[in-house]
Amino acid sequence: MLQGPNILGHEKPLIRLSFTACVVGTVCLPLLGLITCIFISSVFHFEESTGTHCQVPNYLPSISASISLSPECHIWRFCIGLHSAPRLLVAVAYFNFYKGRFAPRFPEGLLSCLNFFFAVTEDFGLLLLTYVSSNETYFVHKEGFVLFIASSLIHMLITCRLWHAIKKYTLSPEDRKSYRWKVRFLLFNLSFCVFAAYFYWKHNMYCESGSYTFFALFEYSVVFSNMAFHLTALWDFKSREVMVISPSEDKDF
Repeated sequence: MLQGPNILGHEKPLIRLSFTACVVGTVCLPLLGLITCIFISSVFHFEESTGTHCQVPNYLPSISASISLSPECHIWRFCIGLHSAPRLLVAVAYFNFYKGRFAPRFPEGLLSCLNFFFAVTEDFGLLLLTYVSSNETYFVHKEGFVLFIASSLIHMLITCRLWHAIKKYTLSPEDRKSYRWKVRFLLFNLSFCVFAAYFYWKHNMYCESGSYTFFALFEYSVVFSNMAFHLTALWDFKSREVMVISPSEDKDF
């Protein structure tokens, strides 16, 4: 992630992309993929995607059900496959950003490393639940989902802690706005997780009609608030660019 047309004597960049476009593309891939999968499941595979062991009426498919049928699973896997590498790039960019600010400080320096670790495990959990569907190996899919949710929450908590420290020493309105919205999306995400867990428990305990529908609705909200949290990188790296460069071909013999 570099700035300027020519960097350290290198030739003109082969590829030059604003970080804003990179972030928007990274978030839009799973967003559009998920919406497409839910739509196809609801319209063309309604009975299969909404049926549960309780055999009571439900009106929305869960995410796991939506991405386990065909062609939905192929659409989702295609989107997440394209999404995962840029997501790691964003994680590395944040790690370098925090390292530049907090390297000599404790505990922020340690939190920066933990933040990067949980960003990677969040991405790994997403890949695991994506490429091992609930119809194939339910246990592995479930563990991938748990890893994704747990890593996501810890990553967001650490990020808000780091930005709380940044806010103390910055006058930038962009940084303050980024911090405020990170906290809001974290609180939304935590609330949606609690409601989703409650309705999942209620469905399995009492088999009430509609409980699984509310679970699915709050499950969508958990994922969408997670995406919105990651979208705040627009403010954090607004003036940055992603470049692919090649070294000069002039050689000394």
